[in-house]
Amino acid sequence: MKLEAMWAALAAALLTTACSTRPPAEDARWLQPPQAIQLAAEAAPRGVTGTFVMRVQATGADGGRVYLNSEADYRDQRNLTIAITPAAAGALAARLGAPPAVALDGERIVVHGVATRVRIDFTIAGQPSGKYYYQTQVQVTDAAQIQVPASGVRL
Repeated sequence: MKLEAMWAALAAALLTTACSTRPPAEDARWLQPPQAIQLAAEAAPRGVTGTFVMRVQATGADGGRVYLNSEADYRDQRNLTIAITPAAAGALAARLGAPPAVALDGERIVVHGVATRVRIDFTIAGQPSGKYYYQTQVQVTDAAQIQVPASGVRL
């Protein structure tokens, strides 16, 4: 009878432990867009170094730079923008087999860098209008800063 009680206690302990498992420690190091935005705002004007994870919801380009956005509207306050220099975009295109805006659209990506709150001024005829908003950006100057995890990797 004592042996059965001991086995029951052991089984209960194992079940309790199995139900309280946590995601791998690696996941804790990845910052989601809301965390990146909050930390960058708190650290402004300095940035926050980290590893950021997001799904690319929209892309854009301006002046040779490629932009990957976590939200469909890049002006959304919840948006994290990955700003890729022309040289890094070229290296990414070579690695991915297509321009980053095409290859990464809709993909989950992991980006190593510094998230910084950037003031974006609205302009009229090239002149600041006095209106602006803030965007949180991670500057990518090296293609190695961006990784596309294998399918099935939990982000």
